[in-house]
Amino acid sequence: MNKKVVVFGGCTGISFLLRGLKKFPVDITAIIAVSDNGSSTGKLREEFFMPAMGDIRKAIVSLSDADEKIKDLLEYRFDTYTDLDGHPVGNLIMVAMYNMTGNLKESIKTLSDFLNVSHKLLPLSEDYLTLMGETIDGDIIRGESNIGHEKRKFKRFFYDDYVHVDSEVISEIKNADLIIFSIGSLYTSIIPHLLAKDILKALDSSSARILYTCNAVGQSCETDNYTVSEHVSEINKYLGNRKIDAVIAANSLLPMNIVDKYIADENKQLVKIDKDNILKLGCELIEGDLLIIEGNYIRHDSIKLATAIFNYLMR
Repeated sequence: MNKKVVVFGGCTGISFLLRGLKKFPVDITAIIAVSDNGSSTGKLREEFFMPAMGDIRKAIVSLSDADEKIKDLLEYRFDTYTDLDGHPVGNLIMVAMYNMTGNLKESIKTLSDFLNVSHKLLPLSEDYLTLMGETIDGDIIRGESNIGHEKRKFKRFFYDDYVHVDSEVISEIKNADLIIFSIGSLYTSIIPHLLAKDILKALDSSSARILYTCNAVGQSCETDNYTVSEHVSEINKYLGNRKIDAVIAANSLLPMNIVDKYIADENKQLVKIDKDNILKLGCELIEGDLLIIEGNYIRHDSIKLATAIFNYLMR
């Protein structure tokens, strides 16, 4: 029987992770945050008053074993002067399914079956949630897209309403052999899951180890100059009685022209591995050459990352 792995995340980070992990003999349940209010997802979310579906679409495509042309079709984004501008085909299909079923979970299952997905995807909640952040000087910033562009530091995050978590999400956490917090935006893809009280209770009662796959590059406005231990510490602040057991961090040597370009063009730097501080947190450090360059962008190699995860799981 395959080991059961629960992955929390959102944005493109979890898609990279799932793309590699699906090739290993594990049963995956991906739990996706639903409060994104930017770009196509934000427009459709507001117009149809539904949970955000864009990150879910990306995760489904990553786990799909369908023909590449079908996956490319779902990812196709309209470029036009009409209201269709910027919308991926997959988002529109998700909205149509939601209107037909009235339920995001059922919409995900239908699309997953159509795209030959053998693993499970679940939304964090069926609620229309808005992420809120309070800055260190007391201002309240509303919405993920605004939080992601806010240059001031935050002292806390919360939702505008109580988060109702589906019982299947809770069951998957309790039955997991490994729980993973994915690479991705720390404050808008990972921590939003930990703002739900039922998630924290389930994590507290789970015997599964908790693994964090740390970002390779800091995120402008959110995690400028954060070290690996600071990423871990931030997640630990929002966890209940449990803390992160191990962190995977990339120690790849990259071409300096690529690194310099990130610093100059995007004000992003590689996340420093501060081993001593990580160990002080009671967290195991797993290092590896996990990065590749794709079109001048620094990316995790999905297979290498998944291999590191699988090796940790099977110890």
